[in-house]
Amino acid sequence: MEFLQILFGMKRAHKRIVSLVVDALFLCLAFWAALLVRIDDFVVLANTHYWLLLLTVVPVSLVAFAKLGLYRAVLRYMGSQALTAIAIGVLLSTVSLVLFAFYLDAQLPRTVPIIYAAFSLVLIGGSRAIVRSMVGSGMTRIGEPVIIYGAGVSGRQLLTSLVQSHEYHPFAFVDDDISLQGNVIQGVHVHSPSIIKKLITQKSVNKVLLAMPSATRAKRQEILARLEPLAVQVLTIPAMSDLVNGTKLYSDIKEVEIDDLLGRDAVNPREDLLSSNIKDKVVMVTGAGGSIGSELCRQILKQSPKKLVLFELSEFALYAIDRELNAIAKELGLNVRILPMMGSVQRENRVQAIMESFGVQTVYHAAAYKHVPLVEHNVVEGVRNNVFGTLYTARAAIAAKVDTFVLVSTDKAVRPTNVMGTTKRMAELVLQALSREQNTTRFCMVRFGNVLGSSGSVVPLFRTQIANGGPVTVTHPEITRFFMTIPEASQLVIQAGAMGKGGDVFVLDMGKSVKIVDLAKKMIRLSGFEVRSEKHPEGDIAIEFSGLRPGEKLYEELLIGDDVTGTEHERIMTANELFLSWSEYSLILDRLDQACHVFNHEAIRDILLKTPTGFAPTDGICDLVYQQKAKNTDAAKKVINLVS
Repeated sequence: MEFLQILFGMKRAHKRIVSLVVDALFLCLAFWAALLVRIDDFVVLANTHYWLLLLTVVPVSLVAFAKLGLYRAVLRYMGSQALTAIAIGVLLSTVSLVLFAFYLDAQLPRTVPIIYAAFSLVLIGGSRAIVRSMVGSGMTRIGEPVIIYGAGVSGRQLLTSLVQSHEYHPFAFVDDDISLQGNVIQGVHVHSPSIIKKLITQKSVNKVLLAMPSATRAKRQEILARLEPLAVQVLTIPAMSDLVNGTKLYSDIKEVEIDDLLGRDAVNPREDLLSSNIKDKVVMVTGAGGSIGSELCRQILKQSPKKLVLFELSEFALYAIDRELNAIAKELGLNVRILPMMGSVQRENRVQAIMESFGVQTVYHAAAYKHVPLVEHNVVEGVRNNVFGTLYTARAAIAAKVDTFVLVSTDKAVRPTNVMGTTKRMAELVLQALSREQNTTRFCMVRFGNVLGSSGSVVPLFRTQIANGGPVTVTHPEITRFFMTIPEASQLVIQAGAMGKGGDVFVLDMGKSVKIVDLAKKMIRLSGFEVRSEKHPEGDIAIEFSGLRPGEKLYEELLIGDDVTGTEHERIMTANELFLSWSEYSLILDRLDQACHVFNHEAIRDILLKTPTGFAPTDGICDLVYQQKAKNTDAAKKVINLVS
């Protein structure tokens, strides 16, 4: 192995020279061995015709091998192409042997070319296979032992990548395909999943690499459920789309995507609905730098709008999404003008000026404060941004003659127990009321649950807590949530917006709700740890319950009533819900505006309760400024009482 390390440490040009010399010696050996096997007399070595024949055949053979690319192939990665080059090269060498023997009148026995071809294949091909095997067997022993789940094309590619990395030692394959079980791939045996626990114990394996990028989410969830009790860290290779377009390598293993745990496959979007309100149009996204807003921008860009207006309050968020979208447009060769615009949706004149200046035709309104406890602690700003920000943006759209206006809403707007959910329901009522007052702009709203990986999502929080050794904090043992990936949610928002007729409330099919404590347990186990509890005090990471936060619900809903109908899209429904006329609602908004202006929190709470939103608060007024003022007032009263 030391000699091989020296050999592989040489420069590429020097390696090719060594290969040429060795192949020349092998061809000479094959030629003389073929003659001796046939004639069985060393007298043939004195025949000058044979020496002349060899001097012509060897250079021709080496040129043939070079033209076939044999010396461009890297020995340690040698595959079927190199073997094909050897076979064709030996065939050409044998043909040249026959032709030169005829023209040089070398009196070559007829069976010698056949024996020569056999010896050449064995020496040239076999020597390379032996060296490759030695290199592979020597390098696979280096690194942490791992099991590769999936012995298909992706699994074999992953094995080849890992053998060279020195970081991992793939010592076994596991595959559900019975036809693959029992096979040996590059020296690694393929086993049935039924013995994976035995394999893990045998080598004290801590990691299983999932090499099934094209498997359905349901299939991946089934596999993860099988691996979860084993308390090994499960890593996965990138998605097939990333592997195909070259943005990721097989060796770029990562933690299991949390959406694999949900087990629901995304429905392919309908291209006609995606492009309906976007292609060759001027599109504006408010809150363009947020989790949903930024993904909406990415999906919109792919549909080739004429212009894409990014409206964002945060300077850094706007800078980041503008830079990213310009890079995507350049990479995809899209001729889309991207316009980064700073501003707040609470400034109606700014919003209207932008819409009119650029001739905006479609608006996706994603700007909102969405974090429940933060809005509970900052009530006035939550109302200002979510209710009046939507009102001002909608009025600006009407004034600028925008065709379509789509509000990104939330499941927390249904029977809300918090200010954030209530403000989003009031924002829906704004659009429903305005929709019946004019025919210029078509308003619709799309309601859905939590998205995986968004800012404030539990998933990145759990990952951080697990990486730090715990504990993992869950608010309540019974709390559940609906989840959906950000790309799927964004695509469905765009498609729903294309189906709106005016005042529509669309509801996305979020699948089954997920128990958060179960999600936490799965993430802990699939990270290679045991859950610590009273029954298992020897576990690694504990789960602690911190209690429900202000305004937080145990269960989320997507519908207020039962009057729900399907649409032409299987994942999008439409709800017929209570709404107010603009004449009624505008009076409520005027009172709410005045209450916010003077920071009258009691009046704000009273208005929110009396508006038909279904608001049923679980806490008192949690605004921090309000609470501090109350404390100051109580303290002042105590001082006065003491003095008097």
